[in-house]
Amino acid sequence: MLFLLSPAKTLDYLTPAADLPHTRPVFAAQSARLIQELREKSPQEIAGLMDLSDVLAALNVARYQAWSTRFTAKNSKQAVLAFDGDVYDGLQARSLAPEDLQWAQDHLCILSGLYGVLRPLDWMQPYRLEMGTSLAVGETGNLYQFWGSQLARYLNQRLAADKTPVVINLASVEYAKAVDRKTLKARVIDCAFEDWKSGSYKIISFSAKKARGMMARYAVTHRVDTPSKLEGFDSGGYAFAPASSEPHRLVFRRKIDT
Repeated sequence: MLFLLSPAKTLDYLTPAADLPHTRPVFAAQSARLIQELREKSPQEIAGLMDLSDVLAALNVARYQAWSTRFTAKNSKQAVLAFDGDVYDGLQARSLAPEDLQWAQDHLCILSGLYGVLRPLDWMQPYRLEMGTSLAVGETGNLYQFWGSQLARYLNQRLAADKTPVVINLASVEYAKAVDRKTLKARVIDCAFEDWKSGSYKIISFSAKKARGMMARYAVTHRVDTPSKLEGFDSGGYAFAPASSEPHRLVFRRKIDT
């Protein structure tokens, strides 16, 4: 069973990485091709393409120029430690034991516009390239077309040993779309996290993102290997809502007093 996560816009390359093992990204050659295309664009073009401020556009142009096909301890960091957004606030990877991180390496997949799929311990160089970016590369007009069925085929390889392959989708719609469902040979289960607000349960973006990370941590620390084991998830006050769930969509709800 594999768990899909989205990346984060916020990165942390200042906090020293623990003395952990590292791996090389599987799709490094494709990343290099994307970097080649990005390097041809001016800061103004990057700003327009990604709807960035001039400051952020300049920062990322510098990142593209500095990106190297050679991943080292100086220019890279393990992906699960480099990402620093809401999902990763929920995951809290820095406090996971080495054996937990190794389990995560085998079961968590971080989808990425630049790197395709990252394992938690893959060395990653800093970047900004959201999956929904309409970056034309060769004959492809956007990143969904660029990645095509590659990501689904990779997940199939990872799941080949499973008798009943399952993918737990904890990624956003933007990133989950990058996995071609027609190619993927696995059952996909989505997880929804809802909060009680104004008289009904609703998905609140910030809370849901953090909950996805908490669910990933729960899976790692509890060695979740079947969908039914996810029903025990209770982090952050959430609880499984069986009446609102379906076989392909597990709903978790919480009602916090204010």
